[in-house]
Amino acid sequence: MATKIGIISDTHGLLRPEVLDALESCDCIIHGGDINRQEIIDALQEIAPLYVVRGNNDKEWAEHLPHHLVFVIEGCRFFLVHNKKDVPKNLEDVDVVVFGHSHKYFQQSVDGRLWLNPGSCGKRRFDQEITFAVMTVEGRNTVVEKIAIAVGQGKAVNLC
Repeated sequence: MATKIGIISDTHGLLRPEVLDALESCDCIIHGGDINRQEIIDALQEIAPLYVVRGNNDKEWAEHLPHHLVFVIEGCRFFLVHNKKDVPKNLEDVDVVVFGHSHKYFQQSVDGRLWLNPGSCGKRRFDQEITFAVMTVEGRNTVVEKIAIAVGQGKAVNLC
């Protein structure tokens, strides 16, 4: 049976209704850091199990959050970290690397390993598009859908 995963990053204290609506149908959620508030984590955990790491903007309140995580979903092995520069060189036991920080969507398969940055679905910065991803995992097979939100679309729920 396939598992549906919502993958977000760089929310910076903002959960958009479009993101929340998409996450409602997910079996679990991955957040790549720069959360900015515990309330974001609380809201996401009400939707589905959450894998989350601390970002460079997550200060004292987030000291309990890990710098990186290694976990398995449906037999697919994940490495999660906020900044791509902190990914270790040895990834032999990893199928998918998820990171954030740049606010720019990135998806590329390198040597059979998926590298994915869902972009930022929080406050718009650097004139980047507002994006996140939904991944379906079945065994070690993955299918990723990039989701972009039009600027000015809907009302955001600001938890800052």
